[in-house]
Amino acid sequence: MLKAYKYRMYPTKQQEEMFSKHFGCVRVIYNWALEQKIKTYEQDGKAISRFTLNKTIPTLYEDRKWLKEVNSQSLRGATLNLDNAFTKFFREKKGFPKFKSKKNPVQSFSVPQHYEVDFDGNKVKLPKIGWIKTKLHRCFEGYLKTATISKTPSGKYFISILVGNEKNLPDKQDFDENSTVGIDVGIKDFAIMSNGEKIDNPKHLNNSIKCLKVLQKRLSRKQKGSKNREKARQEISKLHEKIANQRNDFQHKLTSRLISENQAIALETLNVSGMLKNHKLAQSISDVSWSSFVTKLEYKAEWYGKSILRIGQFEPSSKICNVCGYHNKNITLADRKWQCPDCGETHDRDVNAAVNIKKFALNKQNLVGI
Repeated sequence: MLKAYKYRMYPTKQQEEMFSKHFGCVRVIYNWALEQKIKTYEQDGKAISRFTLNKTIPTLYEDRKWLKEVNSQSLRGATLNLDNAFTKFFREKKGFPKFKSKKNPVQSFSVPQHYEVDFDGNKVKLPKIGWIKTKLHRCFEGYLKTATISKTPSGKYFISILVGNEKNLPDKQDFDENSTVGIDVGIKDFAIMSNGEKIDNPKHLNNSIKCLKVLQKRLSRKQKGSKNREKARQEISKLHEKIANQRNDFQHKLTSRLISENQAIALETLNVSGMLKNHKLAQSISDVSWSSFVTKLEYKAEWYGKSILRIGQFEPSSKICNVCGYHNKNITLADRKWQCPDCGETHDRDVNAAVNIKKFALNKQNLVGI
C-alpha cells in the first residue's frame, strides 16, 4: 500500500537558490523532452520512449553546463512526468501536455532516490542540497519511494514523500440498508444525508471575497516589475492559500466522519465541468469543490475497506417520491419543498434526493427493491 506524507520545509537562502536551480533545470528538460516527442512523431509517426530521452540527456551538458549543478535523477524524473501526462491524454482525455513556464504558480521537482529523513532532528537530506530543516509533524513506517519538492505561490516550500509498505488494502466490508448513507451535495447546504442531517456550506471563498477584491485592486495599482507589486501578489497568494486550507480542513474532517460512521456511501455522479458553464453559479460551485470532496471519500474508503456506491447523473433523484415512487416532472430548481399528489407525502427536495440516491444505489446492488 502506498501513502504520501506532506511536510513544510524551511530552507536557507543558499538552499532556496539550489531549489530554484532544480525547478529551472527540470522545467528545461521537460520542455526539451516534449519538443523531441512532438518532432519525432511529426517526422516518423512514432513515439520516442523516455528511456531513449534519458540516454540523450548527458549530451545536453555540453551546451548547458549548468545542468550538472542539479541532481541527475531529478532531471530524469521530468521525462517520467511527461510520460504520465501523455498517458492521461490518451486514456483519460485530460488535454495534450503543454510546455512549462517559469511563471507557473507552483514549481516542483522530484527526487526518486538517495534522500534521507531524520525524524529526531526534524530534517531531510536531499542530493546536491544537503540537510534541510523540515517540520516532520508525524512519523511513518515503510520504505521511501519518490519525494516531490514544491514551492507554492505564497513562497512556502513543501516535500511530499511517497511511502510504501507490505500491507495490502483491507477487504471490502459487508453493508446493508442500515449501514449505508445516501448523500446529495448542494450549494445552500454542502451535503444532505438520507437520514435527514444537513451539513452547512461554510462558503470559505465567499467569506473572504471582499478582502480578496481589495487586495486585487491594490495589486492592479502597483507598477509592473516593482517590489511592491511582488509584495501585493504575495498577499493575494497567502489569502488564496488560506481559503484552500480552510476548505481542505473542512472536507477532511467531514469525510473522515462519514467513512468511520458508515459501511457504504451512495453518491450521485455529477458533471461538474458542465455545471461550471452556468456563470451565475460557477463561483459557488468552484468554492464548494464537490470533486475534491468525492476524491477524499474514495481514497479513504479504500484505506478502511468501505464502499462507495454511484448512481448515474441522469437519475431523477429529486423528482421521485421516495415513499410511493411517483415521478413529479413539474418540479423546478426553485422548488425546495413539494407534496406528492399521489400519496400526499410532503418532501424536502434535498432530503428526498438523498433518500432516492441511497435507494437507487442499493437497488443496483440487489439489496433492496423499489
